[in-house]
Amino acid sequence: MHAGFVGVGMLDAACPGQVFTSPTPNQMMEAAEAVDCGAGVLFIVKNYEGDVMNFEMGAEMLATNSERVLTNDDVAVEDSSWTTGRRGVAGTLVVEKIVGAAAEEGMDLASLKALGDRVNGATRSMGVALTSCTVPASGKPTFEIGDGEMEIGVGIHGEAGRRRDRLKSADAIAEEICTLIAADLGELSGRQALLFVNGFGGTPLMELYLMYNSARKLFEGWEVVIARSLVGNYATSLDMAGCSITLSLLDETALRHWDAPVHTASLRWGM
Repeated sequence: MHAGFVGVGMLDAACPGQVFTSPTPNQMMEAAEAVDCGAGVLFIVKNYEGDVMNFEMGAEMLATNSERVLTNDDVAVEDSSWTTGRRGVAGTLVVEKIVGAAAEEGMDLASLKALGDRVNGATRSMGVALTSCTVPASGKPTFEIGDGEMEIGVGIHGEAGRRRDRLKSADAIAEEICTLIAADLGELSGRQALLFVNGFGGTPLMELYLMYNSARKLFEGWEVVIARSLVGNYATSLDMAGCSITLSLLDETALRHWDAPVHTASLRWGM
Protein backbone atom coordinates (compact mmCIF):
# COMPACT_ATOMS: atom_id res chain seq x y z
CA MET A 1 0.00 0.00 0.00
CA HIS A 2 2.42 2.65 1.17
CA ALA A 3 5.07 2.09 -1.53
CA GLY A 4 2.63 3.66 -3.98
CA PHE A 5 2.55 6.88 -1.96
CA VAL A 6 6.27 7.70 -1.79
CA GLY A 7 7.03 10.92 -3.62
CA VAL A 8 6.66 14.67 -3.68
CA GLY A 9 3.95 15.88 -1.31
CA MET A 10 3.40 12.61 0.50
CA LEU A 11 5.73 10.00 2.06
CA ASP A 12 9.53 10.08 2.06
CA ALA A 13 9.78 6.33 2.64
CA ALA A 14 7.67 3.20 2.94
CA CYS A 15 8.80 0.15 4.85
CA PRO A 16 6.96 -3.03 3.78
CA GLY A 17 7.20 -6.36 5.55
CA GLN A 18 6.17 -9.74 4.18
CA VAL A 19 2.59 -10.04 2.88
CA PHE A 20 0.19 -8.90 5.64
CA THR A 21 2.96 -8.80 8.28
CA SER A 22 4.90 -6.01 9.92
CA PRO A 23 8.40 -5.02 8.84
CA THR A 24 11.15 -5.54 11.41
CA PRO A 25 12.47 -2.78 13.70
CA ASN A 26 15.79 -2.84 11.82
CA GLN A 27 14.01 -2.20 8.53
CA MET A 28 12.12 0.71 10.04
CA MET A 29 15.26 2.23 11.52
CA GLU A 30 17.14 1.93 8.22
CA ALA A 31 14.26 3.47 6.25
CA ALA A 32 14.04 6.39 8.69
CA GLU A 33 17.80 6.96 8.63
CA ALA A 34 17.79 6.97 4.83
CA VAL A 35 15.38 9.92 4.62
CA ASP A 36 16.14 11.89 7.81
CA CYS A 37 17.12 15.45 6.90
CA GLY A 38 17.86 16.51 10.46
CA ALA A 39 14.43 17.79 11.51
CA GLY A 40 13.22 14.44 12.85
CA VAL A 41 11.05 11.64 11.49
CA LEU A 42 7.30 11.13 11.71
CA PHE A 43 6.13 7.50 11.66
CA ILE A 44 2.57 6.92 10.43
CA VAL A 45 1.53 3.54 11.82
CA LYS A 46 -1.70 1.56 11.39
CA ASN A 47 -3.06 0.18 14.65
CA TYR A 48 -2.06 -3.48 14.50
CA GLU A 49 -0.16 -5.02 17.39
CA GLY A 50 2.86 -6.11 15.33
CA ASP A 51 3.18 -2.75 13.60
CA VAL A 52 2.86 -0.78 16.83
CA MET A 53 5.38 -2.94 18.72
CA ASN A 54 7.97 -2.99 15.95
CA PHE A 55 7.69 0.70 15.17
CA GLU A 56 8.18 1.50 18.86
CA MET A 57 11.35 -0.60 18.85
CA GLY A 58 12.52 0.99 15.60
CA ALA A 59 12.00 4.48 17.03
CA GLU A 60 13.96 3.58 20.16
CA MET A 61 16.87 2.40 18.00
CA LEU A 62 16.81 5.60 15.93
CA ALA A 63 19.32 8.28 16.90
CA THR A 64 17.22 11.19 15.64
CA ASN A 65 14.06 12.68 17.17
CA SER A 66 10.82 10.98 16.10
CA GLU A 67 7.07 11.13 16.63
CA ARG A 68 4.24 8.75 15.75
CA VAL A 69 0.70 9.10 14.38
CA LEU A 70 -1.36 5.97 15.03
CA THR A 71 -4.25 5.54 12.59
CA ASN A 72 -7.40 3.76 13.81
CA ASP A 73 -10.23 4.80 11.50
CA ASP A 74 -12.06 1.44 11.20
CA VAL A 75 -15.49 1.57 12.90
CA ALA A 76 -16.05 -2.15 12.34
CA VAL A 77 -14.14 -3.24 15.46
CA GLU A 78 -13.06 -2.01 18.84
CA ASP A 79 -10.95 -5.08 19.61
CA SER A 80 -10.10 -8.16 17.57
CA SER A 81 -7.55 -10.93 17.42
CA TRP A 82 -5.58 -8.78 14.97
CA THR A 83 -5.39 -5.55 16.93
CA THR A 84 -5.95 -3.81 20.23
CA GLY A 85 -8.51 -1.13 19.55
CA ARG A 86 -9.60 -0.02 16.11
CA ARG A 87 -7.62 -0.95 13.03
CA GLY A 88 -5.97 1.56 10.75
CA VAL A 89 -7.36 1.04 7.25
CA ALA A 90 -7.99 3.22 4.17
CA GLY A 91 -8.17 6.43 6.21
CA THR A 92 -4.40 6.09 6.62
CA LEU A 93 -4.04 7.40 3.06
CA VAL A 94 -5.89 10.59 4.02
CA VAL A 95 -3.52 11.17 6.95
CA GLU A 96 -0.48 10.50 4.78
CA LYS A 97 -1.60 12.91 2.05
CA ILE A 98 -2.47 15.81 4.35
CA VAL A 99 0.55 15.43 6.63
CA GLY A 100 2.83 14.86 3.65
CA ALA A 101 1.75 18.15 2.08
CA ALA A 102 2.33 19.97 5.38
CA ALA A 103 5.80 18.45 5.65
CA GLU A 104 6.52 19.56 2.08
CA GLU A 105 5.77 23.13 3.22
CA GLY A 106 8.25 22.79 6.10
CA MET A 107 5.93 22.29 9.09
CA ASP A 108 7.87 21.21 12.20
CA LEU A 109 7.68 17.70 13.65
CA ALA A 110 5.45 18.45 16.64
CA SER A 111 2.96 20.31 14.47
CA LEU A 112 2.93 17.48 11.93
CA LYS A 113 2.08 15.00 14.66
CA ALA A 114 -0.71 17.24 15.96
CA LEU A 115 -2.10 17.63 12.44
CA GLY A 116 -1.94 13.88 11.80
CA ASP A 117 -3.71 13.08 15.06
CA ARG A 118 -6.42 15.63 14.25
CA VAL A 119 -7.01 14.24 10.76
CA ASN A 120 -7.12 10.68 12.09
CA GLY A 121 -9.64 11.74 14.71
CA ALA A 122 -11.88 13.20 12.00
CA THR A 123 -11.73 10.12 9.75
CA ARG A 124 -13.83 6.95 9.85
CA SER A 125 -13.97 3.91 7.56
CA MET A 126 -15.67 0.55 7.17
CA GLY A 127 -15.39 -2.21 4.56
CA VAL A 128 -17.40 -5.01 2.99
CA ALA A 129 -16.10 -8.01 1.00
CA LEU A 130 -17.76 -10.21 -1.59
CA THR A 131 -14.81 -12.66 -1.74
CA SER A 132 -11.83 -13.51 0.41
CA CYS A 133 -8.25 -13.03 -0.75
CA THR A 134 -5.49 -15.58 -1.27
CA VAL A 135 -2.12 -15.07 0.42
CA PRO A 136 0.55 -16.46 -1.96
CA ALA A 137 2.31 -18.42 0.78
CA SER A 138 -0.85 -20.31 1.74
CA GLY A 139 -2.37 -20.73 -1.72
CA LYS A 140 -5.93 -20.76 -0.40
CA PRO A 141 -8.54 -18.14 0.58
CA THR A 142 -8.18 -16.61 4.04
CA PHE A 143 -11.85 -17.35 4.77
CA GLU A 144 -14.65 -19.13 2.93
CA ILE A 145 -17.65 -17.19 1.65
CA GLY A 146 -20.51 -18.52 -0.43
CA ASP A 147 -22.16 -17.20 -3.56
CA GLY A 148 -24.76 -14.63 -2.67
CA GLU A 149 -23.03 -13.75 0.62
CA MET A 150 -20.97 -10.81 1.80
CA GLU A 151 -18.70 -10.19 4.78
CA ILE A 152 -19.39 -6.96 6.68
CA GLY A 153 -16.56 -5.17 8.48
CA VAL A 154 -13.48 -6.73 6.88
CA GLY A 155 -9.95 -5.39 7.30
CA ILE A 156 -7.18 -4.86 4.74
CA HIS A 157 -5.15 -7.97 5.65
CA GLY A 158 -7.71 -10.54 4.57
CA GLU A 159 -9.44 -10.64 7.96
CA ALA A 160 -13.02 -11.82 8.13
CA GLY A 161 -15.58 -9.22 9.18
CA ARG A 162 -17.90 -8.68 12.11
CA ARG A 163 -20.72 -10.72 10.53
CA ARG A 164 -21.85 -12.57 7.42
CA ASP A 165 -24.97 -11.47 5.50
CA ARG A 166 -26.73 -12.15 2.24
CA LEU A 167 -25.64 -10.04 -0.71
CA LYS A 168 -27.51 -6.73 -0.86
CA SER A 169 -27.76 -3.77 -3.20
CA ALA A 170 -25.21 -0.95 -3.22
CA ASP A 171 -27.78 1.34 -1.59
CA ALA A 172 -28.41 -1.12 1.26
CA ILE A 173 -24.70 -1.75 1.85
CA ALA A 174 -23.93 1.96 1.84
CA GLU A 175 -26.77 2.67 4.25
CA GLU A 176 -25.40 0.27 6.86
CA ILE A 177 -21.81 1.44 6.55
CA CYS A 178 -22.53 5.17 6.30
CA THR A 179 -24.94 5.08 9.24
CA LEU A 180 -22.23 3.59 11.46
CA ILE A 181 -19.65 6.10 10.23
CA ALA A 182 -22.01 9.04 10.78
CA ALA A 183 -22.96 7.88 14.26
CA ASP A 184 -19.30 7.64 15.24
CA LEU A 185 -18.33 11.06 13.88
CA GLY A 186 -21.21 12.87 15.59
CA GLU A 187 -22.87 16.02 14.30
CA LEU A 188 -22.27 16.27 10.55
CA SER A 189 -24.75 18.86 9.31
CA GLY A 190 -22.97 21.57 7.35
CA ARG A 191 -19.53 19.99 7.71
CA GLN A 192 -17.16 19.76 4.75
CA ALA A 193 -15.82 16.27 4.08
CA LEU A 194 -13.81 14.04 1.80
CA LEU A 195 -15.71 10.95 0.62
CA PHE A 196 -13.30 8.14 -0.29
CA VAL A 197 -14.51 4.83 -1.74
CA ASN A 198 -11.62 2.39 -1.79
CA GLY A 199 -11.47 -0.90 -3.66
CA PHE A 200 -9.86 -4.00 -2.16
CA GLY A 201 -8.14 -5.03 -5.39
CA GLY A 202 -10.69 -7.19 -7.19
CA THR A 203 -13.53 -4.72 -7.70
CA PRO A 204 -14.04 -2.88 -11.02
CA LEU A 205 -14.18 0.91 -10.96
CA MET A 206 -17.75 0.76 -12.26
CA GLU A 207 -18.87 -0.96 -9.05
CA LEU A 208 -16.84 1.42 -6.88
CA TYR A 209 -18.59 4.39 -8.50
CA LEU A 210 -21.95 2.74 -7.82
CA MET A 211 -21.01 2.58 -4.14
CA TYR A 212 -19.79 6.17 -4.25
CA ASN A 213 -23.11 7.32 -5.66
CA SER A 214 -25.04 5.48 -2.93
CA ALA A 215 -22.80 6.83 -0.16
CA ARG A 216 -22.83 10.40 -1.45
CA LYS A 217 -26.63 10.49 -1.62
CA LEU A 218 -26.83 9.37 2.01
CA PHE A 219 -24.28 11.83 3.37
CA GLU A 220 -25.74 14.74 1.41
CA GLY A 221 -29.16 13.76 2.77
CA TRP A 222 -27.63 14.27 6.22
CA GLU A 223 -26.42 17.72 5.03
CA VAL A 224 -22.75 16.79 4.75
CA VAL A 225 -20.94 18.96 2.18
CA ILE A 226 -18.90 16.56 0.03
CA ALA A 227 -16.10 18.96 -0.81
CA ARG A 228 -13.65 16.38 -2.19
CA SER A 229 -13.88 12.81 -3.53
CA LEU A 230 -11.56 9.90 -4.23
CA VAL A 231 -12.55 6.58 -5.83
CA GLY A 232 -10.24 3.69 -6.72
CA ASN A 233 -8.11 0.77 -5.54
CA TYR A 234 -5.66 2.33 -3.08
CA ALA A 235 -5.60 0.36 0.21
CA THR A 236 -6.10 -3.10 -1.25
CA SER A 237 -6.20 -6.64 0.11
CA LEU A 238 -4.56 -8.54 -2.75
CA ASP A 239 -7.35 -9.98 -4.95
CA MET A 240 -10.28 -9.41 -2.58
CA ALA A 241 -13.51 -8.21 -4.18
CA GLY A 242 -15.13 -5.51 -2.07
CA CYS A 243 -14.64 -1.96 -0.94
CA SER A 244 -14.53 0.39 2.01
CA ILE A 245 -16.14 3.76 2.54
CA THR A 246 -14.20 6.53 4.30
CA LEU A 247 -15.50 9.91 5.40
CA SER A 248 -12.94 12.47 6.58
CA LEU A 249 -14.15 15.81 7.94
CA LEU A 250 -12.13 18.70 6.53
CA ASP A 251 -11.27 21.98 8.15
CA GLU A 252 -9.63 24.67 6.02
CA THR A 253 -6.11 23.49 6.89
CA ALA A 254 -6.83 19.88 5.99
CA LEU A 255 -8.60 20.92 2.79
CA ARG A 256 -5.68 23.08 1.68
CA HIS A 257 -3.18 20.28 2.28
CA TRP A 258 -5.40 17.72 0.56
CA ASP A 259 -5.49 19.97 -2.52
CA ALA A 260 -1.72 20.57 -2.48
CA PRO A 261 0.29 19.07 -5.37
CA VAL A 262 1.29 15.41 -5.03
CA HIS A 263 3.30 13.19 -7.35
CA THR A 264 3.55 9.51 -6.41
CA ALA A 265 3.03 6.25 -8.29
CA SER A 266 -0.55 5.85 -7.02
CA LEU A 267 -1.71 9.41 -6.30
CA ARG A 268 -0.92 12.51 -8.29
CA TRP A 269 -2.39 15.90 -9.09
CA GLY A 270 -1.39 19.54 -9.37
CA MET A 271 2.05 18.92 -10.90
